[in-house]
Amino acid sequence: MTRTEIRITGFGGQGVVLCGYVIGRACAIHAGQHATMIQSFGPEARGSSCSATLVVSDAPVLYPYIRRPDVFVVMSNDGYEKYAEEIKDDAVIVYEQDLVHPTPKPGQRTYGVPSTRIAEQLGRALIQNIVMLGFFGAVTRIVPRQEMREAVRNSVPAGTEELNLKAFEAGWTWYDEQYGTRGSAAMAAPASTG
Repeated sequence: MTRTEIRITGFGGQGVVLCGYVIGRACAIHAGQHATMIQSFGPEARGSSCSATLVVSDAPVLYPYIRRPDVFVVMSNDGYEKYAEEIKDDAVIVYEQDLVHPTPKPGQRTYGVPSTRIAEQLGRALIQNIVMLGFFGAVTRIVPRQEMREAVRNSVPAGTEELNLKAFEAGWTWYDEQYGTRGSAAMAAPASTG
């Protein structure tokens, strides 16, 4: 059995939970895997610490809580500081490079994207989480690109699909342009067994 644990963190209002939902949907509905998600918020919600955790597996997920994430998606520096010690020594860190300043351990791989800046260039800062999703998808290849696109299309509010898909593609393109083949060999989603 292959089990991949993912933590997504940021502050309320960045779309952390939607990111987790889309990844889970892409895996469970569009790619035929199994996925569970748990979310948590600080007491203030918007602006406070927010986190979503996912377990993705090729078998039914019997224990939905993560132990030590294989993939850490970080959209705020506070989130990085709060959870960085939990991640695996060989984890992949996907981060908002204008807001987060990771100090990875040897063996941890980092991939940064200016998701907020890209979203602003597309005309709406609010879609930075979808830019991050595109980038995450390109880094991890946890599901094929088309399945992740379909999950985005089916998860965003009606009437915003086109803009959100542009954001998704912008994140994926950033990965291709900045990391290319050097990064794609890094993982097809790191996974732990058991």
